[in-house]
Amino acid sequence: MRFRDTQIEMAHGAGGKASRRLVEGLFAPLLFPSSEEPLGDAAHFQLGSSSLAMTTDAFVVKPLSFPGGCIGELAVNGTVNDLAVSGARAETMVCTFILEAGLASNVLEAQVQAMADAARKAGVRIVAGDTKVVEHGKADGMYITTTGVGRLIPDLFLSARSVRAGDKVLLSGPIGDHGITILLARGELDLEANLTSDTRSVLPLVEALVKQAGPGVRWMRDPTRGGTATSLNELARDCGLGIALFEDQIPVRDSVRGACELLGLDPLHIANEGQFLAVVASEYAESALNALHATPGGEEARLIGEVRAAPAGTVLETTRYGGSRIVDMLVGDPLPRIC
Repeated sequence: MRFRDTQIEMAHGAGGKASRRLVEGLFAPLLFPSSEEPLGDAAHFQLGSSSLAMTTDAFVVKPLSFPGGCIGELAVNGTVNDLAVSGARAETMVCTFILEAGLASNVLEAQVQAMADAARKAGVRIVAGDTKVVEHGKADGMYITTTGVGRLIPDLFLSARSVRAGDKVLLSGPIGDHGITILLARGELDLEANLTSDTRSVLPLVEALVKQAGPGVRWMRDPTRGGTATSLNELARDCGLGIALFEDQIPVRDSVRGACELLGLDPLHIANEGQFLAVVASEYAESALNALHATPGGEEARLIGEVRAAPAGTVLETTRYGGSRIVDMLVGDPLPRIC
């Protein structure tokens, strides 16, 4: 893949096909020319006798606070989750605040406090940081970037290349809450819904899953930008197999489904900030699901699909009416600035 787009558009940051062209066609060949593994949200490396993982992320959500969370909390949870689904427990973080001149001091203090609270809850230490200030009107109040380092969970080996036909696809809970919450919080649409963001650390759920079904866990991912559809399309491409989804098994709240129907959106493309996908060997599927159900926050976990030999590289959904449709990656930018 070569990056041939003439300029950067908002779609390049949405996590879908345009983002994939940018990463795989420009960044990867220039910055990671010797990489043999599919690119993921975290890098694993050895430092002396320690097996570590590292991830970095940027958060540009608008508005800064929204029902169920805020940018400060999101920055911690997003970093912890990227490490968790790569098979690592977050240990330390560094953060950078890019602040807009004119930002009210009490707004900044609230976000820093939210970040500190989220870090304590997630069990991660913030050990360093940096601050920059830009001109008024240049940063939507603030942006936050983070880098997290974690220790690998022993005896857990995750790779799309380990996925096999017959494996089962698990989802930790309802999809679409975060993206639709952010959309409604902007006040640009005359819609109302009793909905909050799902932002949280998924590490307790990941640890419960690994404890019960560790040898059978093949792959994990948190479906943030681009949603569940994009994450599973990336998996199908990387493993060279097909993913079959069962629409009636995918948990979606009525308010999310209703908003998507009104706006012409697909819940499978909507961003999440507190859920994760896992592929497990079929013999471990029941015990893995039971482990999630027994963990606080995992009560709505579901088995939503399975891996099949064909059609290779494709995500195919069986609808609740018995038909089927191809589920593609996100195209365009329906929900900008959501994480």
